[in-house]
Amino acid sequence: MTKQQENQRLQGKVAVVTGGGSGIGRASAILMAKHGAKVVIVERNGDRLKQVEKEIEQSGGTALSFVADISKPEMMESCFKRTVEKYGTLDIVFANAGINGVLAPIELMTDQDFGTTVDINLKGTFYTVKYAIPYMKEHGGSMIITSSINGNRVFSNFGFSAYSSTKAAQVAFMKMAALELAQFKIRVNAICPGAIETNIDENTERTPEVEEITIPVEFPEGDHPLADKPGSAKQVAELALFLASKDSSHITGTEIYIDGAESLIHG
Repeated sequence: MTKQQENQRLQGKVAVVTGGGSGIGRASAILMAKHGAKVVIVERNGDRLKQVEKEIEQSGGTALSFVADISKPEMMESCFKRTVEKYGTLDIVFANAGINGVLAPIELMTDQDFGTTVDINLKGTFYTVKYAIPYMKEHGGSMIITSSINGNRVFSNFGFSAYSSTKAAQVAFMKMAALELAQFKIRVNAICPGAIETNIDENTERTPEVEEITIPVEFPEGDHPLADKPGSAKQVAELALFLASKDSSHITGTEIYIDGAESLIHG
């Protein structure tokens, strides 16, 4: 084994990353590949997928990509089946894909808008975990879910009732899954980012009515105590790498906040 391989914490592992075409998913897919994992990227945007896949391969890594919508169970079932057909195993699942959705007062939010956020953020997480289990039961592995400080520590972002509800539910689901799957040596944890520089705003629709329910909150010294700015996708990716690796072998059923203390003043 070369010195470079010794420093690859995921050498020989197979990792599936949803939402891998941008933001946290992209950074995590690239970092996991750098550390030796064969990475399978799942994303709705085919152009982004190809760009990330090409970047990984040009750096000497191994990548495979599938265009899929995580809210469609048949698509997720197919992704995992094809992954194992290609690589023979599955070790790491990063259920990262999600949307902010429509931000609106509860009174004015439509059933469709609320449902779309639930379908992608919560049902999509359920499908990602559900269809991975059969391929991980024999040898164990790590499952990681991207939740948020919203719905868990922070409740002051107006219009986020649907989003925050799904993020709180993801943490509860993670804890249930962690206990249920512990017998199979499958660890399940959640990452709860604060403000991170990503592309999630592309999946956000803020209605004008949100301004009518917003209660102004001011932080004279700024609202990012540790760094005076949002975190980076790479910082979250480094946490995902830790949770995916044997370095976190005794950690399961845990939500980890990565927000530079932002939620401690926003809660």
